Amino acid sequence: MILGYARISTDDQNLDLQRDALLKAGCERVFEDTASGSKTERTGLAALLASLRKGDTVVIWRLDRLGRSLKDLIGLVERLDATGVGLRSVQENIDTVSIGGRLVFHLFGALAEFERNLIRERTQAGLSAARARGRKGGRKTRLDPAKREVALRLYRERKHTIAEICRMMGVGRSTLYNYITEADSRVLESA
Repeated sequence: MILGYARISTDDQNLDLQRDALLKAGCERVFEDTASGSKTERTGLAALLASLRKGDTVVIWRLDRLGRSLKDLIGLVERLDATGVGLRSVQENIDTVSIGGRLVFHLFGALAEFERNLIRERTQAGLSAARARGRKGGRKTRLDPAKREVALRLYRERKHTIAEICRMMGVGRSTLYNYITEADSRVLESA
């Protein structure tokens, strides 16, 4: 079967252009979503994927209508390929059933991996440079040492609830628990 998938991001947009192009491309059924590409839950796409059988072809108007990102698109194409389903894009004239179409997707995948590695390298270089200048990553501490001791004393006195201590000190529960854990570990180390 030849199945189509169309997606628009907002209710203000119209599916007619995509729907017409998919029907012209020979789609027997068109699955549709009105959802941002960044949304992971797309019921039309889920229904399409659930109905696919080996030998089917999914037709889309443009590649950006299918995947939320290049990585997501490549993952979907690999999933389709693993189940014996082809993908055809009307605007880009790409067909993964052909050798040339598969080559294009492998190139996309290689470029995406290259980009991820570049970003990782830049991030590591930036962190190393910051460390060399004496900068330390992470959030700044919420309480100075004196206020931290007050919070710990209030906790150990057991006269106030955790919520009350957090409210008095202006910190969240996880911050207070982190201070408690840190203080307890210092006590164990010194023992």
